[in-house]
Amino acid sequence: MITLQVNGETKTCAAALNMPEFLESLGMNPRLVAVEYNGEILHRQLWETTEVKDGDRLEIVTIVGGG
Repeated sequence: MITLQVNGETKTCAAALNMPEFLESLGMNPRLVAVEYNGEILHRQLWETTEVKDGDRLEIVTIVGGG
């Protein structure tokens, strides 16, 4: 298990999860969020190859539609 910060809260998860797997473990739809990873926007094409690691800091923003 690893520990990381998500939107300012401490979370734990299994090691070696890539970004889409981690987002799904939080109950989020990866297609509907934007991710800041350790202070930088993480481009979606890098998600499959980016594994969350102990001590990472993530800010996750949900995309909301409406009018």
